[in-house]
Amino acid sequence: MRRESLREAVLEPGFTPTKRASQSPKLRLKAAVHYTVGCLCEEVASDKEMQFSKQTIAAISEVTFRQCELFAKDLEMFARHAKRSTINTEDVKLLARRSNSLLKFITEKNEEITQFNLEQKAKKKKKLEDGNKNSREAAEAGTEESET
Repeated sequence: MRRESLREAVLEPGFTPTKRASQSPKLRLKAAVHYTVGCLCEEVASDKEMQFSKQTIAAISEVTFRQCELFAKDLEMFARHAKRSTINTEDVKLLARRSNSLLKFITEKNEEITQFNLEQKAKKKKKLEDGNKNSREAAEAGTEESET
């Protein structure tokens, strides 16, 4: 499937850029999901030497979008149950608990990000300490010169 035909499948006939800009966020998101699914189907089709019909792409897109809506509602409920207004990584892990491979992947990525953040924090702290040390040394040197 060509990119142009994917775009045609995503947007209803008669859409212009100005009409698209005024779409509701939900419709724009749905169109983006549909386009992405179309691109993924295109990749699979070229790898496996098969084709996907527009109806198949639309069905996969619809199921994907509905599942994402359910995930979003579940994440909101997990956070609300914990009396929080922000979704955190623990909520995402709880959502992924039924898929061991997904839970493992999310946990590993979370640990990578945490480690990276700790390293950045340590670098920043060291840089501040070095800056403070240099400014103290400069100040001490300045007071010694003024005393002489």
